[in-house]
Amino acid sequence: MRISNIQIYRVDLPLNEGAYRFSGGRVATTFDSTIVRIETDEGISGYGEFCPLPSYLPAFPEGARAAIAMLTPILIGADPRELGNINRLMDEALRGHGYAKSAIDIACWDILGKATDLPIVTLLGGRCGKDYALYRAISQESPEAMVRNVEGYRNEGYRKFQLKVGGEPDLDIERITAVAAALAPGDVLVADANGGWMQHEAIRVADAIRALDVYIEQPCVTYEECLAVRGKTDRPFILDEVIDGIAALLRAHADHAMDAINIKISKVGGLTKARAIRDVCVSLGIAMTIEDQWGSDIITAAIAHLAHSTPSRFLFSSTDFNSYVTLRTATGAPVRKDGRLAASTSPGLGITVLENIFRAV
Repeated sequence: MRISNIQIYRVDLPLNEGAYRFSGGRVATTFDSTIVRIETDEGISGYGEFCPLPSYLPAFPEGARAAIAMLTPILIGADPRELGNINRLMDEALRGHGYAKSAIDIACWDILGKATDLPIVTLLGGRCGKDYALYRAISQESPEAMVRNVEGYRNEGYRKFQLKVGGEPDLDIERITAVAAALAPGDVLVADANGGWMQHEAIRVADAIRALDVYIEQPCVTYEECLAVRGKTDRPFILDEVIDGIAALLRAHADHAMDAINIKISKVGGLTKARAIRDVCVSLGIAMTIEDQWGSDIITAAIAHLAHSTPSRFLFSSTDFNSYVTLRTATGAPVRKDGRLAASTSPGLGITVLENIFRAV
């Protein structure tokens, strides 16, 4: 089997809530998603997706599409089932830009699953449990509005809530305190600053919420700043943006810099590399949230296969991006039930992509 063509599409994903607000006053209303279809000489095609959260990580949609177009002639004629070779070809041709490679890697996994008649979850190690718990991101609003949103999403079955903070410290303290007071038994609360606080601000917030049952996630931009904050609090600590590969993970583990990490598939370069990080975390006893920057049904399906193949004890959480947007890009994608999700049992990603809604690039 050989790659015969790579087609690039784009699609806009409007948000259900109308707007998504997070650290630094950043607001998003529509997400520009890139879809990749890889065709083979045996008639099997695979799909991948990359969708950046604006000004969040070093990635942007036009850059992804340009990088994929550059990689296309290099990959024509390669066997998409040989994931190691595919990734080596991409890495040799283009240093970095893992977000662009991610969509290609996911599409190759989709082809491998279809060629072997197996769901990707099986190829990634096997299904762990019946399903798994999701978190809900709570857009940055007033403390009262964030409490209302948590209560509304709890009624939909979510029990894990990721508050978007990283704004003015005193207001963030109010937000975290108000939501913590409104939690029900069994709820889990994460205060995610997305690197929005300066080090002194993060230490102030951590001290103010020291008596609350809350996780602190990525308080500052740099690893060194986060490590300094970690040394000033005994709250459980999560690193996200600064964990971009196995080397960063091993450094953080050696420094006792965190209790859990977030693995974003596109940030690390695709399912192949995300699986490697996942497996190292399992070996080291590190809990994980498995997700991506953003996306539709396609990326939600990819996340589900990696999350559902992760031993339940180590899976802190995951998310269902297709419930955040108004547009469906595929049928057969996993849909949450009572705040939980399960990977498809069908071959590959297990979805039928709705190409008619995409714009060719």
